[in-house]
Amino acid sequence: MHILVTGAAGMIGRKLTARLVRDGQLNGQKIDRLTLIDVVAPEKPSGFTGTLDLSASDLSSPGAAAKAVAGGPGVIFHLAGVVSGEAETDLEKGYRVNLDGTRALLEEIRAADCKPKVVFTSSIAVFGAPFPSSIPDDFHLTPLTSYGTQKAICELLLADYTRRGFLDGVGIRLPTICVRPGKPNKAASGFFSGIIREPLAGQQALLPVAETVRHTHASPRAAVGFLLHAAGLTRQQLGGRINLSMPGVSCTVGEQIEALRRVAGSKVAARIRREPDELVQRIVSGWAERLDAGRARDLGFKAEDSFDDIVRAHIEDELDGKIAN
Repeated sequence: MHILVTGAAGMIGRKLTARLVRDGQLNGQKIDRLTLIDVVAPEKPSGFTGTLDLSASDLSSPGAAAKAVAGGPGVIFHLAGVVSGEAETDLEKGYRVNLDGTRALLEEIRAADCKPKVVFTSSIAVFGAPFPSSIPDDFHLTPLTSYGTQKAICELLLADYTRRGFLDGVGIRLPTICVRPGKPNKAASGFFSGIIREPLAGQQALLPVAETVRHTHASPRAAVGFLLHAAGLTRQQLGGRINLSMPGVSCTVGEQIEALRRVAGSKVAARIRREPDELVQRIVSGWAERLDAGRARDLGFKAEDSFDDIVRAHIEDELDGKIAN
């Protein structure tokens, strides 16, 4: 099996690649070729013995998408994109990367006539307030950010190209992935990870919103699980609605902090400093708070049961079980 991963140098892309290499197979088929692309060259995964193609390219650049699908991948994990905060502050870049890059990829898949399984990472930012108490999959798409608009358009394109038989698509609307390892990025949601990651590493963290802000979260470990599970779903299982919201833990920022305190202690939780940010508060206020992910759960998608579990997953996966004093 030949698998293409776009956005392979990103956090989820790296973790997905490592899992694919470790498993050595997907849906019962041996993985004998990996194509990994991003705007910066992805690192070579250790332990992979098959054919490996690494490249630095922007799918929205002329010829880049054609090169990416030239080998006829059977499964494509399309993770590449500009994050929410950057898409809002740089309109042109957001539409070029998130929309034009995706459209170019879909068009080259159609031209190549390879009909791959395409797993697209969408976002709960496709929804917009006012919200019901719990948002179902079929809630109307009225995004309140450019990022959400770009993702919503791509969901429609994915569904149409699937309907036309050019590919076999599934779009997974990710909740906020927390706790993200590494350095902060330009995502408006970055503080959700920052208020956990930095204190656990012995550093101070900034909180730009009120503790009453509620959001839905899943760990990077769960996100990789979503992607792999999505790749195994059939058209018969999905039916006509191929874009669906993933499960996660809905909690307030205050409840996040309490979970951190329970798992790591009061000294760690005290490293959070409140510093309001008007732009971040405005963006986050238009996001979904609680999702009805019953359809995804019925299809076998799984996430953590509590935010305590999310904190523990970060400590286990990224900190070797150790918390900085």
